[in-house]
Amino acid sequence: MVWEKDPLVQKVCELYDQISSLESLKPSKDVNMLFTQLVLTCMPPSPIDVTKLCKRIQEIRFKLIRLCGEAEGLLESHFSTILGSYENPLHHLNIFPYYSNYLKLSLLEFDILKKHCSDYVPNKVAFVGSGPLPLTSIVLASFHLTTTSFHNYDIDPSANSKALQLVSSDPDLSERMIFHTTDIMDVTYALKDYDVVFLAALVGMDKDAKVRVIGHLSKYMAPGAVLMLRSAHGARAFLYPVVDPCDLTGFEVLSVFHPTDEVINSVVIARKVPTTKPTVENPKLPNKCSDIDMFSPLLNHVNLIEELDIEDQLS
Repeated sequence: MVWEKDPLVQKVCELYDQISSLESLKPSKDVNMLFTQLVLTCMPPSPIDVTKLCKRIQEIRFKLIRLCGEAEGLLESHFSTILGSYENPLHHLNIFPYYSNYLKLSLLEFDILKKHCSDYVPNKVAFVGSGPLPLTSIVLASFHLTTTSFHNYDIDPSANSKALQLVSSDPDLSERMIFHTTDIMDVTYALKDYDVVFLAALVGMDKDAKVRVIGHLSKYMAPGAVLMLRSAHGARAFLYPVVDPCDLTGFEVLSVFHPTDEVINSVVIARKVPTTKPTVENPKLPNKCSDIDMFSPLLNHVNLIEELDIEDQLS
């Protein structure tokens, strides 16, 4: 199929032209309308493979991901400021238009984590790229991991300042949520302290940057620790970067989940493997790209999730 002539691709390119011509990506009627159209266009399950697009469309996709990231950051900052004006910000999280999506995504990620780490509750979790509205950490800490401490990393001091304001009035979360203003590439041996590391979808906006971050985490995370990443599948890859399992050098990929409902991000869970030198018995680690047989999304009437469980495949 010539994807460039696909109506979906043509619609995405039209929306890119309109979005890129906006004077500002701050929340407004026009901005909200265009990004809503974009999400609704890319949301339905699609067989499209963005790696097969021509160079021109690839460039549009990369630029569009950056525009989406900028708009998302501005939207979160806008609502974090509003929430911070309340006496108890956490009582009003539902004013954020995508709060219900975060509830679903956090529950999905918790269920995936529980399936593969059923023998313990994480003591310390890191969230890389937490932003001004760290809803994943807040939801997980409030409803699912209620004794776990969350270390939130963001390179932007204003984002961390706004995020801290949201939890400061809550006696429990203010004790269990810590904010670090630093580039994760500058964090080394401290990464060994975390049982689980979450990597936000927009940390590493292109493949090379994403692979560098993953490589850094692989170098310093503790053996056996879990890495949870957000990716994208099908047409949703016009909105977020794609993490391929073969990018996860130094990790054993456990499962890949592709939601087909309004939760946009795919979820990848992997475990840090011990560092071993090649031997005759163990000449090399398996090539994850060749070992994983990706398949088209299957609609499940309960949760509409495609699951690729590598442990089940190997058993």
